[in-house]
Amino acid sequence: MKKNSLHIKIWQYFLLFSLLILGFLWTFQVLFLNQFYRMSKTKDIASVANTIERYEGIDNIADVIDQAAMDKGVCVEIVNEKANTLYTSTYFGKGCVSSKEESLGYKKDFIRSDKKRQTYELINPMYENRTLVQAIRLNSKNFAFINTSMDPIDGTVDILQTQLIYVTIIVLILSFIVAYFISHHISKPIVQMNKAAKGLAEGKFQVSFKTEEDINELNELATTLNYAKDELAKTDELRQDLMANVSHDLKTPLTMIKAYAEMSRDLHAKDKKKQKEDMNIIIDEVDRLTILVNDILELSSMQSNINELNKEEFDLIHLTKEILHRYTVLQETENYIFEFNHQEKELLITADKKKIEQVIYNLINNAINYTGEDNKVIINIIKEPKDILIEIKDTGKGIKEEDLPYIWDKYYKNKKKHKRNLVGTGLGLSIVKNALQLHNYKYGVTSEKNKGSCFYFKIPTRTKELSKLNSP
Repeated sequence: MKKNSLHIKIWQYFLLFSLLILGFLWTFQVLFLNQFYRMSKTKDIASVANTIERYEGIDNIADVIDQAAMDKGVCVEIVNEKANTLYTSTYFGKGCVSSKEESLGYKKDFIRSDKKRQTYELINPMYENRTLVQAIRLNSKNFAFINTSMDPIDGTVDILQTQLIYVTIIVLILSFIVAYFISHHISKPIVQMNKAAKGLAEGKFQVSFKTEEDINELNELATTLNYAKDELAKTDELRQDLMANVSHDLKTPLTMIKAYAEMSRDLHAKDKKKQKEDMNIIIDEVDRLTILVNDILELSSMQSNINELNKEEFDLIHLTKEILHRYTVLQETENYIFEFNHQEKELLITADKKKIEQVIYNLINNAINYTGEDNKVIINIIKEPKDILIEIKDTGKGIKEEDLPYIWDKYYKNKKKHKRNLVGTGLGLSIVKNALQLHNYKYGVTSEKNKGSCFYFKIPTRTKELSKLNSP
């Protein structure tokens, strides 16, 4: 077992805590016992003295004195101005000073003085025992002396020391055993989770973090680690898919470029028309590579928060028409149908024009690649009370409900069966997500099996309307 392991640390702290408790017991029960005893006895005789002064003059004062003396374990003696005893409490414990003792100097000394209260400590030289006496002046003729024994308690201290030795040994043994089981009980699930975490770091995503202990923090840690494991597994899978799909998208145009270059060199060297066709195909494939590289750079830039929004005012309807004009070739050669629905002739918004253009362009590309056999793509721009709603619909097979939260990830839709996109690079939805998040626009997707999908986003108009109201 490692020196600094959690198991050893918990065990050490528990033993240290036990030693501190025992140290306090030894300190207060042995070293300071005499001081505590003296303070307690001084407090007792002062309490009885206060009682006598409070009830002086009542008829049953003797009963009050007897009860107070018995409660506190002290002796009370009432004397006159000649130090003759007038009354002695019925409780006459060991060590009390009686009026028959020869040493009456302290009594006469107090009687002659003008003091209201005085404390004396008497020592018996024969037995070396001590007596604590508090004298109070009741009136000009009567005086009270409350005394209690201060017998040495060394014997009691010796007994306590012996007892504490046994207690210390027993407590240390029990602490050692209990600390071992507690530390093992707490550290075992953490050690297991640490072992599983090392496996996770090595790429073993099948590990499971669990604990059978009823400890909230450990259960929450296991839940968090399981969530992190699942997310890392998804990220790793997407990374592998991204590498495979990007490699595919790079390999295909490179292969075609090489093939047509060889054809132009070997087969069409004397046929200028064929060479021109070969060169056009090569240029198209180079353009496709350029788009792929630009998309990857654009996505990386957005995710690194390098890009900042360059907002300007522009017409959303006009921008959408310009984007749709780029697909004229698909309408003519592939029989694609683009249905653009809008009620307003002009919709001015303030946003980053380039990024909104990327969003609409990529969503239309996505619809083209996944629409149904009718080759139909629908674009709706609807002005709502607080927002402008932009919808791009296709008529394809739709998206499974469990896949909807993940379609914005790179290449997610193509991960099971990759195909070469008719347009775009497969990174479009990731670019859309990042651009819309930079604008803080709401976006989403709805889909119905065999009826197609609808991608949408909303541009708030409240800020624009308020600015118009506040303008002069």
